[in-house]
Amino acid sequence: MDSLDITSSHGVIALMALLSIFKRILKGVLVPAMFLAVSGYFAWHAVHGERGLLARDKRQGDIVAARAALQQAEAERDAMERRVTGLRGDRLDRDQLEERARSLLNMVGRDEVIVPYGPERRLY
Repeated sequence: MDSLDITSSHGVIALMALLSIFKRILKGVLVPAMFLAVSGYFAWHAVHGERGLLARDKRQGDIVAARAALQQAEAERDAMERRVTGLRGDRLDRDQLEERARSLLNMVGRDEVIVPYGPERRLY
């Protein structure tokens, strides 16, 4: 039995040495692996996240489209303001008043020619 105890004690010592080496390797690899995992998480969200690079490009495209729509709306507003200014009582534009009256009353002069056009090509 004495030889059996020696063999088993050598096996336990070898197993403990192996576990010690495994722990040392695990401690050396665990910290860098955790650092890489956390860095990868933040890098992915920096590109694909709600406030990432791709979302920033989309927001900038939306801003460009909104500015173009704003310029178009301002141009329409300016055109309407010019037409309203021509119909005010203090500075009445007779041509504009006559044009507006004819379109509202659906009347034309005897010597005038009517050219029909589609609804997508409105004059005002």
